[in-house]
Amino acid sequence: MSPSARPRLLYVTDLAYAARGRRYGDEDIHLASQLRDYADLALCHPRDAAALMDGFDAVVVRNSGPVLHYQAAYDDFRARALARGVRVYNELTGSADMAGKQYLVELSAAGFPVIPTVDRPDDLERLPAADAYVVKPKAGADSIGMRTVPRDALPGLAAPDVLVQPHVDFRYEVSFVFVDQDFQYALYASDPERRWVLEPYAPTSGDLEFARRFIEWNTMRHGIQRVDACRTKDGELLLVELEDLNPYLSLDRLPAEVRDRFTAAFTAALRGYLATT
Repeated sequence: MSPSARPRLLYVTDLAYAARGRRYGDEDIHLASQLRDYADLALCHPRDAAALMDGFDAVVVRNSGPVLHYQAAYDDFRARALARGVRVYNELTGSADMAGKQYLVELSAAGFPVIPTVDRPDDLERLPAADAYVVKPKAGADSIGMRTVPRDALPGLAAPDVLVQPHVDFRYEVSFVFVDQDFQYALYASDPERRWVLEPYAPTSGDLEFARRFIEWNTMRHGIQRVDACRTKDGELLLVELEDLNPYLSLDRLPAEVRDRFTAAFTAALRGYLATT
């Protein structure tokens, strides 16, 4: 591609996915409309990405929904993209949700500030005492397959393909959004029962240090990441998940100037990615 040519981007999204409390289609229509000022753009469903990607300079994966709904198609897309050196944003090197949720077990064992997590029956004793425990699939997303159970039910449920965590009584959840390694904004859900009713959040320096620790841990250098955490009753932040595949951004919850600044940062990051790879 010559320096003066407009890049051709394949934008992967599931506009019709019915996400609880989120409007995937609206968010991606907005972002796509902004990217058209910079690139020639085509939108496609994630099931079609592998067949279409060769005609583009890069593939932008956005609100494509839980991969488990189209696992075979995603595996094919990923394998073909890696084999052919297709540029994908987010790049396919993530070590967090992009690779499943095993990272939560590893981070917990390494002493990172995450909700304590194990995946073996022999390790259940490492979990702190709690009124209830959460059992969820490692390949899960969007709370699919998640169960809350008493401790005496755990021995029959613990298995290599699931995670077990104590049910944390927290004050609120907060999300920190980064483009590449640069912090953009934070949002929080003041009501624990309404996860996606979000408000702008002004992070402290300690909050940002917490979030950046996970961004620096991850092996992905080009892409959008969302660090989801909960604030415990004791005031501690604990990681809930590090979304590095297709994080929803809740742009409709942002002031216009913050949303515009994010869009500019996103576009600049894409320009830089295409220029350096």
